[in-house]
Amino acid sequence: MSLLGMASCSKGPTAKDRNIDYWTCTMHPSVHAKDPGKCPICSMDLVPVMKKGGSEMKGMAGMPGMPGMKGGAETKAPQTSEFVVPVERQQQIGVRWAKAERKPLRHTIRSVGVIVPDRSRNWQFVSRVDGYVQKLNVTSPGQVVDKDAPLLSIYSPDLLTSEREFVELLRMRDEAKSKDARETPQRLIESAKRRLQLWNVTPEQIAELEKTRKASDTLTLLSPFRGVVQSVPVEQGKNVKMGDMLVEVADLGVVWVWAEFYENELSMLQTGQKIAVTAKSYPGENFDGTISLINPFLDEMKRTAKVRIDIPNTDFKLRPGMYVNAELAMDMGEALTVPVSAIMPTGERNVVFVDKGEGKLEPRVVQLGAKYGDIYEVQSGLQEGERVVASANFLIDAESKVQGALKEFEQEKPEEAAGSPVKP
Repeated sequence: MSLLGMASCSKGPTAKDRNIDYWTCTMHPSVHAKDPGKCPICSMDLVPVMKKGGSEMKGMAGMPGMPGMKGGAETKAPQTSEFVVPVERQQQIGVRWAKAERKPLRHTIRSVGVIVPDRSRNWQFVSRVDGYVQKLNVTSPGQVVDKDAPLLSIYSPDLLTSEREFVELLRMRDEAKSKDARETPQRLIESAKRRLQLWNVTPEQIAELEKTRKASDTLTLLSPFRGVVQSVPVEQGKNVKMGDMLVEVADLGVVWVWAEFYENELSMLQTGQKIAVTAKSYPGENFDGTISLINPFLDEMKRTAKVRIDIPNTDFKLRPGMYVNAELAMDMGEALTVPVSAIMPTGERNVVFVDKGEGKLEPRVVQLGAKYGDIYEVQSGLQEGERVVASANFLIDAESKVQGALKEFEQEKPEEAAGSPVKP
């Protein structure tokens, strides 16, 4: 009774709280908790870790003169978190190993896009005179035309009148006897040249007219570059008015790709960056593109921004409307890495099982960086060269839980035996 009275007098949370530093798991010592509970990794009961020089109170132990105590204090023996899975058992469950190695990191962002013509290299011929389509040199979209190749000819009486005036002014200038007499025809000749240029007459055609002095009643439109005919909305013999669309030619020597990238990827993009473009039509072939424009406006629904990529296309392989893939690979330096399969996420923590030799494994919490393909950057928790479980880590975790439960059962069994009454 006196012993029970002494125990009841000394019983209280203050002494216990003062001596306990934190609560941890015997299988996962990285767990630090302020209050007792379950391990967030293996669900085992947490055990107290005493402060330096503190005492651990179990039942009535800790009282002066109680058995098992020395000087009223008992220091808790440190417990290891290692557990053993025999090598034969590891082979049965298919354990594979990987080393923590330093590797170069490459981050790749991908997108899809559509080929469109370069708008600065697209030319639409519009009629600048009234007349009739006398001859069509191009008849259908898709036809390839060379630079200065004739596209169509327009018969125009107004053009014939202007060319005759131009020839007459040339004659007047040549027949003038003095310098002053040539000034007036020269000014009128320059005005006539500008009027012909406004009617899509090229400088070469004007020079030819000035040389031959033969006026023509037809205007021949020439292609300004090597390209592909996009549309021919007119027909031969059709009457055209000023402003009517005649023919459209696109230079496909350079094409655009409009690709979409997510908003969290835009900080990695800069104008002038080289980017690889591939198409299913040409497997195994890469096209070198250059980022030329990043649209500052985002699509509110998709949270993406359009990026324009310029691609040289001298062979006209890439065609408008074709779907392509864009891929940008960036060098992110070098770091310690482990395979993605070696990481076992447990909520807020990431755990790996480290090989300690002879079947011994140690569960260890690691701090991870970014993911690069099939590897993770390891910021802390591992040393270079350490071996970790790269497959079947969930089965290894199950083994650790079973062994932890068995240890707990074995610890409770002696206490139950000590508390059972002895039969007479």
